[in-house]
Amino acid sequence: MKLIQSRDNAFFKSLKRLAESGRERRKTGQTLLDGVHLVEAYEAAFGPVETLIVAESAQAGGEIARFVDKRQTVQLADSLMRDLGLVDTPSGLLALVKTPAATAAPDRKSDAILLDGIQDPGNVGTLLRTAAAAGIKQALLAPGCASAWSPKVLRAGQGAHFALSIHEDVDLTTFMANYEGTSAVTCLDGATSLYSAQLTGAIAWVFGAEGQGVRAELIAAAGQRVKIPMPGAVESLNVAAAAAVCLFEMVRRRSA
Repeated sequence: MKLIQSRDNAFFKSLKRLAESGRERRKTGQTLLDGVHLVEAYEAAFGPVETLIVAESAQAGGEIARFVDKRQTVQLADSLMRDLGLVDTPSGLLALVKTPAATAAPDRKSDAILLDGIQDPGNVGTLLRTAAAAGIKQALLAPGCASAWSPKVLRAGQGAHFALSIHEDVDLTTFMANYEGTSAVTCLDGATSLYSAQLTGAIAWVFGAEGQGVRAELIAAAGQRVKIPMPGAVESLNVAAAAAVCLFEMVRRRSA
């Protein structure tokens, strides 16, 4: 097993570029996964990863040591693993993988989640995870969203990426204009309560940026405007929490 201890090592430098640069991830078609759970989810969908990278101390025992037992790995000094700055609390296990490509063009007849300008990686990852849990199969991200395949979004998604067809840099207005189901946008003005809204057939849910909300042109293009009733003192929800309420109201209706 090779142990890398120098910051000047060429392989470490390549990992550092992938950890820090969306442009590098797009250019190479690769990304990094952090943790056993994400690696297992990837391998269940796509087969063995290209390269496993293990922190030096993680070899001593525990879940990671058991997971990598008898597998070919590259070992990084603990200080180098921390220097990657991949996530706030590195697990001690990374995988270098090919970034999965969307299987086809966005489906105009199926449920979808549309994200407009959501820049927080934790929110994007949580939204993808919530959509996958609700049975949605595709996610469309407008320009300006956090990169779906960045390590922090992947960590927050907890494997949801591998159950979704993910499309980035999408013109959401054009997609909504050609969508054969109903597009539903969360907003306040002229909106119907979520609990009395029509939620039949395929739905493309549109959720907007933290603070600004959904852009005006997308609100205008939506077939339905909905709001979540909030009888308490708080007037708004985090976008990921709002999406969970909406998506699982849809699930509840369909299960009834």
